[in-house]
Amino acid sequence: MTQRLSRFACIGILALTGCVNTPNNVTPADAPSWSSLAQKNVLAWTPEEQRLGYPNVRKIRDTRTLMPSNDPYPLPAELWSDVEQLHESMDDLALAGLIVVHEGAVRFEAYREGHHERARWMSFSIAKSVVSMLYGLAIEDGFIGNLNETVADHLPEFVGTGYGEVELGHLLQMASGVAWNEDYEDPNSDVAKLNNASEQQVLQHLASLPRLHEPGTVFNYNTGETTLAGAILRRAIGMTLSDYLNAKIWSVPDGMADGADWALMSPNGAEMGGCCISATLRDYARIGLWAMAGSHGHGGLPADWMQQSTQPSAGADYYGFFWWLEENGDYRASGIFGQSIYISPDQNLVIATHGLWPVATNETFSQKRDDLIELVKRVAVQSASD
Repeated sequence: MTQRLSRFACIGILALTGCVNTPNNVTPADAPSWSSLAQKNVLAWTPEEQRLGYPNVRKIRDTRTLMPSNDPYPLPAELWSDVEQLHESMDDLALAGLIVVHEGAVRFEAYREGHHERARWMSFSIAKSVVSMLYGLAIEDGFIGNLNETVADHLPEFVGTGYGEVELGHLLQMASGVAWNEDYEDPNSDVAKLNNASEQQVLQHLASLPRLHEPGTVFNYNTGETTLAGAILRRAIGMTLSDYLNAKIWSVPDGMADGADWALMSPNGAEMGGCCISATLRDYARIGLWAMAGSHGHGGLPADWMQQSTQPSAGADYYGFFWWLEENGDYRASGIFGQSIYISPDQNLVIATHGLWPVATNETFSQKRDDLIELVKRVAVQSASD
């Protein structure tokens, strides 16, 4: 699993080249300008630029605001006492924030690098998993009939293209079969060509690509495809993705405790379906709790949606509907540079991180993250038995 996760970097940067609350230990004179962050590709940000940029998207990019709930999902604190290893793991894994929620209570919560509990943080591709949740809600609300509907059923401009007959379920599995190059170091790759593109530019490019495989048979990580998924969802629901997320998850009873931002692909334009919701660490955890409640057949999501979303696909037994799958029934939402929400329904456990990895993703950091998860699981079992 580690190799798979680091091979397919959970990115989502077509519309984002920079994003800024200045940490308490950095003065404005020390900080890069917002315009310099906006002009520089986020993949090339220095550690200092990461610390400034990740909490402050709305100072650099156009965003839409997600409003907090008046009655958020409760997170009572019943902290574990012996957590020195968790603090050490945070430092080793270059984390700005780590929270563990076990059996409905916060067991561990800590921050580094001037970060704090009320600061929002760039999620990168965690947004993909949120969009997956919205698809389930859109089906329940009748905006989408089922996942056998095709791209062309919702976007007639795709009739006759490689995507025209691709079913929505295959789109959510990143198994369209359409050609796409996601090599971030290749200046001629699809993802490189579309850096900072508008939604319309992305859709036009996708419509020009040929199909290489039968839909549903081959997994190919495709950030552009998540923009397509977002465009389909927005047209189906007849509102912005932010408005729908507000109405269905963020602002409802048992929703999120803090406001958040969703970066736009152009001024007053569309949110990207695969990237760039900025939220507090506790609200990362609440997203995980919403998903886990769905896995248990209750909560705010359709009764069977998370079970469907976390079934292995024919193209990849480690990927569902925009969720990365583990071999033990656990699953995760992941973003580059160490952003993650790990969910273990059997253990009633959610682990969320705000990361400052020095690289987008690689084997070493993926393994360290796996090691941290296993450590948290052992502590949870031991604490439950004490």
